[in-house]
Amino acid sequence: MKLVISASGGGHTGYAVALAQHLQKFSEILFIVPKNDIWSKAKVEKYGRVAYSIKPRGPRDPLLKSFPKLIYEFYEGLKIIPRDFDVFISTGSNHSVPLAYAAKLKGLKIINIESSVRFTKPSLSVRVIKPIADITVLQWPEQKKIIPEGIVVGPLFELPKYKSEDRGYILVTGGTYGHKLLFDALAQTSIRNIVLQTGKINPEKYKKIHPEWTVFDFDPNFQKWIAGASVVVSHLGKTAVDAALTYGKPVVIVPNPEWTYTAGLKDAEILARKLNALIVHDISSENIENAIEKALSRKPPKYANGAKKLVELIIDLTSQ
Repeated sequence: MKLVISASGGGHTGYAVALAQHLQKFSEILFIVPKNDIWSKAKVEKYGRVAYSIKPRGPRDPLLKSFPKLIYEFYEGLKIIPRDFDVFISTGSNHSVPLAYAAKLKGLKIINIESSVRFTKPSLSVRVIKPIADITVLQWPEQKKIIPEGIVVGPLFELPKYKSEDRGYILVTGGTYGHKLLFDALAQTSIRNIVLQTGKINPEKYKKIHPEWTVFDFDPNFQKWIAGASVVVSHLGKTAVDAALTYGKPVVIVPNPEWTYTAGLKDAEILARKLNALIVHDISSENIENAIEKALSRKPPKYANGAKKLVELIIDLTSQ
């Protein structure tokens, strides 16, 4: 069984890893990651070969300006994707869309994964790929309301690499692109035991304001910071899911209002209920401190890892 998986950065790469961890015995995998995304490469390269294509659009970029890049990536996909592979798996993001259509043109079957943070409407990438998809994969039963033909496998989360323990710090992350509003509000607090991952936001400002904090932009072993945290404060993304379900950590979700093209506040509220997490609607230092304090007494529920069921679907699809 030969598979192409788009590892499109951030949580999308996390879905690719979660799936690959359950596929190693069954398949040969080619990952396609965005060019210059060294962190996605570092996460997936142990599970298969890696190729690169451009990522046409960021979370704040308007759609119309991305069309030339979408077309360019389609032609990249035609060059990269081998014709003798069986299945292309989209983990979401605009990065996956041209690749999915290139894969379809080359005769591969298509699996289309919806994000774990989408509840009120399908993501644009899933909507665009759905007409050519053999299977559209959902991670929560609630998502059947927005994609009735989808198949629910359960949440996709990575296997633990480290022992879960409480080392007494608060982990704060804004994902790949960072979360300036959250970070600036956090910097106004007197909390000392912070580990801050800034993503593409320069970490130096926060190092100067709080030299007692541990601050970095990226760490390929980011799971170790999740494993040791007392509480994880995250944007609306897959880190919240991994923190709760892989390591059993209390979670505070702080949606980023600057990201107008992604999942919204209602989605965050539903995910928070699924994870027994706190949510901060109005970003302020006081609200963040209060949410962290309340989260310390919460425990997330347990769910079966949907990657196992998804592997079964892939095997069935390739045997048809």
